[in-house]
Amino acid sequence: MRVTHFPAPPSPEVRALRFTSIAEPVEHRLEIQRSVFLTRLVPVASEEAAREVIEAQRRAHHDARHHCSAFVLGADRETQRSSDDGEPSGTAGVPMMQALLQRETADGRRDLSDVVAVTTRWFGGILLGAGGLVRAYSDSVSQAVSAAALRTFERVRELIVVLPMSEAGRGENVLRHLDHPVLRTDYTPTSVQVVLGVEDTETALAAARKRVEAALQGAAGFRLGEAAWSA
Repeated sequence: MRVTHFPAPPSPEVRALRFTSIAEPVEHRLEIQRSVFLTRLVPVASEEAAREVIEAQRRAHHDARHHCSAFVLGADRETQRSSDDGEPSGTAGVPMMQALLQRETADGRRDLSDVVAVTTRWFGGILLGAGGLVRAYSDSVSQAVSAAALRTFERVRELIVVLPMSEAGRGENVLRHLDHPVLRTDYTPTSVQVVLGVEDTETALAAARKRVEAALQGAAGFRLGEAAWSA
């Protein structure tokens, strides 16, 4: 487990303890009755970034008529936007969004977020009809997600363990062998502060503190730091 700078730290209003995104951009090409659907998935952390991806796709494939899109943002998936971009209403953006929202990631969870999907369509001369378009856009996004490497983020709280300098070496070694990842170590003239990442719940934090106290035999102080997403 490691701390990452993507996405942004969770706000106090965030309820989710974890969510899943994609690890890196991916493209998938699907051809149906001579129409070509090119879907690009990109991990994003803001609406501005998502719209930049959409416009970049439009510029890169300016010969295509439609660049339909859907994106979902936030651990609680509170931001959801979609566009049919000239296709009949409800035949592109909404099916694309549902393909993102209904995707199972792990253990039956449906928590895919912080991702934008842009599907560019080149018309092949054969009308697909409303139902055909819904299936095509949905399948194109679903297959793109299947081709992507997924990345799960867990919300952790910094548990800062303060050790006197005389206990720094032994204490840090003990802490690195516990179940909680060491996020960083900060030194001051008189102490060392070992920052652990602990699931951001009262129960988990209390259990971690009890475990650390027992391992160090009371030779430590504690305080809580910021929340962060760890992957």
